[in-house]
Amino acid sequence: MRVEMSKAARATRQRDKRRAHILRAATGVFAEKGFHQTRISDVIAAAGIARGTFYLYFDSKGELFLGLLRELLVRLRSSVIGVDTGPDAAPLKGQLVDAVGRILQAAVDDRALATIVVREAMSLDAEAREILETFYSSVRQFIEESLANGRSLGMIRALDEELAASCILGSVKQLIEELVMSDFEKSLNVKRAAVAIVEFGLHGIGAEH
Repeated sequence: MRVEMSKAARATRQRDKRRAHILRAATGVFAEKGFHQTRISDVIAAAGIARGTFYLYFDSKGELFLGLLRELLVRLRSSVIGVDTGPDAAPLKGQLVDAVGRILQAAVDDRALATIVVREAMSLDAEAREILETFYSSVRQFIEESLANGRSLGMIRALDEELAASCILGSVKQLIEELVMSDFEKSLNVKRAAVAIVEFGLHGIGAEH
């Protein structure tokens, strides 16, 4: 019985490894060609597998793309950590900078996948858009809760927290686009970008008094 379980475990690990290999190959192809110009044969060639092997793991190009999207969003979600308001917690501003920085860094570290999402966002099908919007909603909620915590601590004035959270998220999304679609990161490091976003969100552009 133990031998059979061991074989099953090895088979599962091998299947997961092969699936990850196909996804990695597809990442490069989608990033280079875009979703609509990519053919399954391109992915098969890049992965060095047989067509039948591809269909053991994915039914279509769309399902493959969804797999890539879910993989990126799982990584980004792991970057979003709630704000700690306990007595020994770090200052709120520092926590927000760290949170924004983790999201930006995840996009930079996985630039090929982030490029796909940024470039293909407007042409995704309904299922893919729903997955992406669910993630953005969770980030927006995190920002809104952070603003509410900041207001309760006297660090943020009374404002429309829902709309303010959307504005901050929009800034993050725009900066991710510039980071992954250009050489912008050569002149702007992630920490500097995170600080700029948080300071703009907290203080706007008005002169200090």
